Amino acid sequence: MKRNPIETVLGAVVLAAAAMFLVFAYSIADLKAVTGYEVKATFLKVGGLERGSDVRISGIDVGTVTGQTLDPKTFQAQVVMSIEPGVQLPADTEASIVSDGLLGGKYVNLAPGRAAEHIAAGGVIAKTRDYQSLEDLVGQIIFLATNSGEQGK
Repeated sequence: MKRNPIETVLGAVVLAAAAMFLVFAYSIADLKAVTGYEVKATFLKVGGLERGSDVRISGIDVGTVTGQTLDPKTFQAQVVMSIEPGVQLPADTEASIVSDGLLGGKYVNLAPGRAAEHIAAGGVIAKTRDYQSLEDLVGQIIFLATNSGEQGK
């Protein structure tokens, strides 16, 4: 069986293009985990938050979710986060789990407070807001709509 040199060159071009695409995708993906100090937060529900999810302040990545466990006494979810060393969180910081768009992934949004004290490494974020799913929000709207209709009678 005789090979055509054009097929060989074309195959090499395809492999080179695929390698360039993989290098580009790896450089854009920013797969490195944030190394920093550890903080914890407790939530009633995390709504699909995963290990490796972002931790953001004002939309800027400042950390990574490094673990999740269930507290055996309270049955609440404990989320462990690694925060960049240059970001010192005030003691009254509030953590909430939000969705990145309608079909996007979940991430932890931090809203720093104004306290002079900072959360130390291994500390706990006391103020949290649980994840609200689309189903929860629709249920609240229906509840409000049906209750406001009954009050007018």
